[in-house]
Amino acid sequence: MAQLKYKRILLKLSGEVLGGTQGYGIDPQIITSIALEIKDVVASGVELALVIGGGNIFRGLAASSKGMDRASADYMGMLATMINALAMQDALEQIGVDTRVQSAIAMQEVAEPYIRRKAVRHLEKGRVVIFGAGTGNPYFTTDTAASLRAMEINAEVILKGTKVDGVYSADPKKDPDAVRYTTLSYIDVLKKGLAVMDATATSLCMDNNLPIIVFDMGVSGNVKRVVMGEEIGTTVRGEK
Repeated sequence: MAQLKYKRILLKLSGEVLGGTQGYGIDPQIITSIALEIKDVVASGVELALVIGGGNIFRGLAASSKGMDRASADYMGMLATMINALAMQDALEQIGVDTRVQSAIAMQEVAEPYIRRKAVRHLEKGRVVIFGAGTGNPYFTTDTAASLRAMEINAEVILKGTKVDGVYSADPKKDPDAVRYTTLSYIDVLKKGLAVMDATATSLCMDNNLPIIVFDMGVSGNVKRVVMGEEIGTTVRGEK
């Protein structure tokens, strides 16, 4: 077997990825293809945890900008992430991947409560752990939740699966001169305001020297390529 570069990873997906071309709701074909990719990665010996956003169902920040109470809107967003987490759990279980959903908000009928030691034990036993409901606190994004959980479970890297093949200097769909970065420092991301993760999540990764790799989730096999050490997408790490 080829040598793995990363043994324990946290995969962060935006809710929009699950929405497919329509951008909202859950596309059964997309979620099945992601599940198959995760199965392949786990079969190679990688311990994988997952955080999924809720933007395909509800965006707390967008609702609060239109007058809804921010805390209430954020809690609704957390519930949206749980819908995605349960959908992904079902897709994985259908193809024989042992999966546990842990929620930062108590809902014992559908998910385990988030317990760090239990999450680590699940990973050690080869189960995929899906962290739902963000951090359980309003005003924090699922990017921040991904950074926090990655550090708590001692993940070696955060893989951020998006709809583009890395981080660009501008929106490549609008600006033909946009340049794709292969590597960036955390400081570059914060100074230039690049759309990698929000500032809180990036700062958290910087303080703990946790690398982030941004890549195109739409290309089949990309997660496996990253864990095998292939240079794809954009890597954000500390300055040498």
